[in-house]
Amino acid sequence: MTGGSAFTSRPGAGRRVVVTGLGAVTPSGLDVAALWDAVTTGRSAVTTLDGPEFAGLAVRIGGRVRGFDATGLVDPPLVRRLSPSQLWAVAAADQALAHAGVDPAQVRDGAGLPWDAARTAILTATGSGPIDQMQAATRALDARGPRAVPLSLVVHGAPDAAAALLSERYGARGTAHGVTATCASSAIALGEALRRIRHGYADAVLVVGVEDCLNPVNLASNANLRALASGYEADPTAASRPFDRGRRGFVMAQGAAALLLEAENAARERGAETLAVLAGFGESSDAHHPTAPHPAGRGAAEAVAAALADAGLDPDDPDAIDHINAHGTGTPAGDAAELAAYTAVFGDRARRIPITATKSSTGHLLGASGAVEAVLAVRALRTGVLPPTINLDDPEFGDWDIVRGAARDVGPIRRVLSPSFGFGGHNGALIFARTLEAR
Repeated sequence: MTGGSAFTSRPGAGRRVVVTGLGAVTPSGLDVAALWDAVTTGRSAVTTLDGPEFAGLAVRIGGRVRGFDATGLVDPPLVRRLSPSQLWAVAAADQALAHAGVDPAQVRDGAGLPWDAARTAILTATGSGPIDQMQAATRALDARGPRAVPLSLVVHGAPDAAAALLSERYGARGTAHGVTATCASSAIALGEALRRIRHGYADAVLVVGVEDCLNPVNLASNANLRALASGYEADPTAASRPFDRGRRGFVMAQGAAALLLEAENAARERGAETLAVLAGFGESSDAHHPTAPHPAGRGAAEAVAAALADAGLDPDDPDAIDHINAHGTGTPAGDAAELAAYTAVFGDRARRIPITATKSSTGHLLGASGAVEAVLAVRALRTGVLPPTINLDDPEFGDWDIVRGAARDVGPIRRVLSPSFGFGGHNGALIFARTLEAR
């Protein structure tokens, strides 16, 4: 796709879209500061899963949220009805609003949102949804019959339940729904938010990616598929190894991340700080295989090329992209196909763009991973620091500039590419810019 063949002018651009708030509840930390510190210092969040429910599983490692306390977050009766993942979503959403200068408590107490509530949207993204509720309800049905199935399953057991919960919490009356596209869910939700604001359907969109896949069913299914890194119970921190010759698969993780997007004029009018510009989005489908990526990265390349075109960037321009926070799951086929996609778009120059694979530290949060990595992309833009790819001891792709060993302070950077590629051939790619002028 190099040589300009994939470059077209950005179609029908409307309002600029900016990021004004970030939030995170992850295995690497319970807020954005803790998450950023963990990934930039190269600390792994992957641990052994030692509960009795994991006994007998072929894979018993994962990235687990630890130390989270929902006290005071929602009313106690609701805490008992919600899944832990939904509570993480609420906490991350509250953090993002507070970061953007909007007090969640005041909003709930009647002060209202700073935007027209009918033009404030909520999009949540997940691969699994609150699967724990369905599993518990199924066990209750089998053990005690139909009347044992909880009423709350209808309200809180669906993949879009978190969107409805947050809409009610903040009084946001714009669209509120869930996006499910396996590991590309959050990236596609952020892209949909960009389009809603750009084309005038909303003034602000709160996007929350949330995932809780660390249960015996999900672990067993992915292990049976031979998608998970195995044999690391003695040293789980070494399990996630993107781009390393010894990589054996990905490591599942749980958590949530949130980004508040606003129309640039709406943010300016209320005096909000602009953290980054969401400059471009592209999506595609491999149309190839239920789990395996296209070996030449065809669909991934099309999504990246579309994001560049959407941002008005030429892939042949050496200044188009300064950094890539790679999807980088650590699967043998996935990592190779991903780099093939970058070569298809950028040509030989792809090898000179600094790449980071932060799943080496956080684990793979599946449907929430795109939101987590979008948060990290914004932090890289703000700080000029590129997190390292840990566990990259024997690089298979030695001629690529993959950041390893320690974080790299490169100073001001203009644009970061943050892609997500999922089972089923779902692909989404986002481009974040440091300033409005950079677009």
